[in-house]
Amino acid sequence: MTALTLSTAGAATLRADAIVVGVAKGAKGPAVAPGAEAVDKAYDGKLASVLESLGATGAEGEATKLPAPSGLKVPIVIAVGLGAAPEKDEAYGAETLRRAAGVAARTLSGAKKAAFALPVEAAEDLAAVAEGALLGAYAFTAYRGTEKTAKSAGGKGDSGVKQPLGEVTLLGGKPRDKAHKAAVERAISLTEEINRARDLINTPPNDLYPETFAAIATAAGKEHGVKVQVTDEKALVKGGYGGLLGVGQGSEHGPRLVRLEYTHAKAKKTIALVGKGITYDSGGISLKPPGHNETMKCDMSGAAAVFAAVVSAARLGLQVNVTGWLALAENMPSGTATRPGDVLRMYSGKTVEVLNTDAEGRLVLADAITRASEEKPDAIIDVATLTGAMVVALGSRTFGIMSNDEAFRTSVHEIAEEVGEASWPMPLPTELRKGMDSPTADIANMGERMGGGLVAGLFLKEFVGEGITWAHLDIAGPAFHEGAPYGYTPKGGTGSSIRTLVKLAERTAAGDLG
Repeated sequence: MTALTLSTAGAATLRADAIVVGVAKGAKGPAVAPGAEAVDKAYDGKLASVLESLGATGAEGEATKLPAPSGLKVPIVIAVGLGAAPEKDEAYGAETLRRAAGVAARTLSGAKKAAFALPVEAAEDLAAVAEGALLGAYAFTAYRGTEKTAKSAGGKGDSGVKQPLGEVTLLGGKPRDKAHKAAVERAISLTEEINRARDLINTPPNDLYPETFAAIATAAGKEHGVKVQVTDEKALVKGGYGGLLGVGQGSEHGPRLVRLEYTHAKAKKTIALVGKGITYDSGGISLKPPGHNETMKCDMSGAAAVFAAVVSAARLGLQVNVTGWLALAENMPSGTATRPGDVLRMYSGKTVEVLNTDAEGRLVLADAITRASEEKPDAIIDVATLTGAMVVALGSRTFGIMSNDEAFRTSVHEIAEEVGEASWPMPLPTELRKGMDSPTADIANMGERMGGGLVAGLFLKEFVGEGITWAHLDIAGPAFHEGAPYGYTPKGGTGSSIRTLVKLAERTAAGDLG
């Protein structure tokens, strides 16, 4: 993990491998952003014109490297685009700063230390830059050579892949200011858990399966004061968890239900988070077509998000009780696998006719939601890479939000937008429920093809306890990024929805969600 510190040192005197400044897209060309005054002075006030001559415009996502003048103690200056400058007396938005810091951190991979002199006016700005830098610096290198060879290769492993930026020094903040210090400490705790979730999502499925995921959760629980209870395969059989067992019975790696519990002595509310944890999804007997299996290690992204959110709540000491439920299984085809046409008796007692074994996430979630409902939480939020239909509807960067309470759905959407996670509220049309009627069982796991993401939400709603507020986040699009990195988003696992869940827990602790 990249280290991060606050410093009151001047930009002209700090020693580092590089210094990062912001540049806005002005009406007459690039404009140097606040925070870079000392750097601009070292260029005799001509930094903007130098950048323009190099083709820089100040557009978001842009990064321009240039040699530092003799007045600075660094060899390189990195100018990152901030987009259009804000109106007079307005500050740059948190997401703008977050993305710019992420671009800079990615650009500086392989460097040991960099100073960030981006425009910061308040603790929220420092938090955004810290989050962006630490998330942008992320790299999954666990399977790239060894630590020893990486050090001996000048920051590169055996494969030549650069190691993440080693240290970030934030300028413009005040280390002794309580609000500044708290903002940075929160950012460090949060991003460490997001990056841990990214590691889990990126881990190959031959190493990450239900048992090993449960062991990782257990170890983290001991470290951060989170109680962890693992229900293994034998206990799942005894308890009648037909959804988890039905999905997992085709694999040699048995399913698990992991319960995480963080409590606070002064908490007045309890929220339950439920995560889909299919550590590998082949589709089962309803095998996925060629080209759709290669990234299915990411089908446990919902469980990774829930795990990270609960641990984050514990590390931040939030005044709210949070339980997390990781519904873990591996969906494989074999002689023992569930077949299309089989009927499963769920933990709730309802029977489900399985029409497609690739609609497995809703089966494991249904059991976990029922179990979570027994504890009567104030709200349940489930998170899942559930349907390709949601990707068709919203694209690869936006997750859908469904709920049995319109006001709660609106609150979750507003929170997601506030923390910089693109989302969109989706309906639960009652007319789509009829498509899941089964002549054999209480309900089928498939319904109408059109509106498939909404059908999945309606299925889950059937298993929510009476009177419990519930929301469903379908993160199938943004959970795993297959294209080139952008902003602070890497290629591979992203940690989607974690910031939303943590902010929701903070709002609940503060009594802002009713």
